[in-house]
Amino acid sequence: MATFFLLLAGGYLVGSFPTGLVVARVLGGPDPRQAGSGNVGAANLYRLLGPRAGGLTLAGDALKGALPVLVASYSLRPLGPWQESAVAAVGLAAVLGHVWSLFLGFRGGKGVATAFGVLAVLTPWATVNLLAAYLLAVHRSRVFAVGSLMAAWLMPLAVGLFSDSKAYLLLAGIFSGLILLRHRDNLERLVRGEEPRI
Repeated sequence: MATFFLLLAGGYLVGSFPTGLVVARVLGGPDPRQAGSGNVGAANLYRLLGPRAGGLTLAGDALKGALPVLVASYSLRPLGPWQESAVAAVGLAAVLGHVWSLFLGFRGGKGVATAFGVLAVLTPWATVNLLAAYLLAVHRSRVFAVGSLMAAWLMPLAVGLFSDSKAYLLLAGIFSGLILLRHRDNLERLVRGEEPRI
């Protein structure tokens, strides 16, 4: 049980790593918290500094979700029937760390890439389908937020179709609600026709 709590804390700390801020500083760009949308996620880094910054931030944020879950999947095998729930909890901790980062005064991103990283380890085929839906939505709308919202709405359905784990389905539902909540400002701008396009 001690291992579980260590992994839970580690998942939160890894998730808290401010990828977007570090990428911006390394590339000599502005502080993403004070420019563009004010968000430290990949979409804002893309708008501020281009595809390279956006891609690096996206990869880093996804790894923040994938690595803790990968470690937990192997380390928590002794928990037996509780393993899936414990691993899901570590994945949730990583996403919560990204959204409410310890290193950013408990502010952070919107959780999309980190949630994708978690699900890529737990339910790869669901993640492939969610990624396809995201890319299609962005391609058709030319708006990053539309892709994120589409993926969030479909997340529980995709996980339910490709996994029989109740713990992973519950996790997908939590991710979906959290991502939709974090995109409420984007929804308002979409309604007003003010959301930035690519």
